[in-house]
Amino acid sequence: MPRRISIGFTTIFVVCIIWYAVTTGLGIIPAGRFPSPAETWSALTHVSGRGYGGGDLAMHVYNSLRLVVMGFVFAVVTGVPLGLLMGWSRRAEAFINPIFLIIRPIPPLAWIPLAILWLGLGDAAKIMVIWFSAFVPSVINTYAGVRNIDRPVLEAAYMLGMPKLRFVSEVLVPGASPMIFTGLRLSLQASWTTLVAAELVGAFYGLGRVLNVAQQDLYPGMILVGMIAVAILGWGTTRVLGMAEAWALRWNTAALAAKG
Repeated sequence: MPRRISIGFTTIFVVCIIWYAVTTGLGIIPAGRFPSPAETWSALTHVSGRGYGGGDLAMHVYNSLRLVVMGFVFAVVTGVPLGLLMGWSRRAEAFINPIFLIIRPIPPLAWIPLAILWLGLGDAAKIMVIWFSAFVPSVINTYAGVRNIDRPVLEAAYMLGMPKLRFVSEVLVPGASPMIFTGLRLSLQASWTTLVAAELVGAFYGLGRVLNVAQQDLYPGMILVGMIAVAILGWGTTRVLGMAEAWALRWNTAALAAKG
C-alpha cells in the first residue's frame, strides 16, 4: 500500500509539473483556454475567502455533499432491496422487470424537467435526479449478485427449511455483497456526475453553481477549482465506501484480495 501511495503522489507531482510547463513556463496553452497553477490558486483563495457564486467554498462543498449523500442513501435503501427481490423471486422479476427495463435507458438528466415541475427548484428535485442515477446501478448489480450465488448454497438453505428473514440476512445478502458494493461504487460515481448537472439549474449553492457562474463569467481558474473540488469529494466518498466494504466483507478475504 505505501508503494501505491508513493506512486500516486509521484504521478500527481509529474502532472503538476507538466501543467506548469505548458501554461506558465512555455506558454503553449493560453490563459484563456486553460488556467495556470497560479491562476487556479488565486481562484481557490477567492472562493475560500470572499466567496463566489453566493457563498464560500465550505458552503458550496457542504451543500453538494449533503445532496449526494441524501440521493445516494435513498438509492441504496430502495435499489438494493428491489434487486434482492428481483433476483430471489422469479414472480417478482416477471412483474417488476418490464417496468424497470422501460425506465432504465432514460438518462438521469432527462428527469430534470419533470423533477422541477413536480418538486420545484429546491433541493428535493436535485435529490430525485441523483436518486435515479444511483438507483439503476444498485438494482442491476444487486440482482446480478443474487443470481451469481452458487446454486448448491441456495438449495441447502431450502432443504434446511431456513426462515425467509434468516435466508435473506444470512444467504442472499452475504452472497450478493461483492456485487452489491460494486453497484454502490457505480451509484456513487453516478451521483457526483449527476449532481453537477442538476446544480447547473436553479441552484443557490453548490459546486455546480460555482461551475455555472464561472462559465458565465469566463473564469477558467474558478471552473478548474470547482472540477478539482468535485474530484476530491468523489475520491473521498469512494474511500469511505471502500472502508465500509472492507468491514462488511471482512469474512471474504478472497474478494478483498482481488479488489486490492
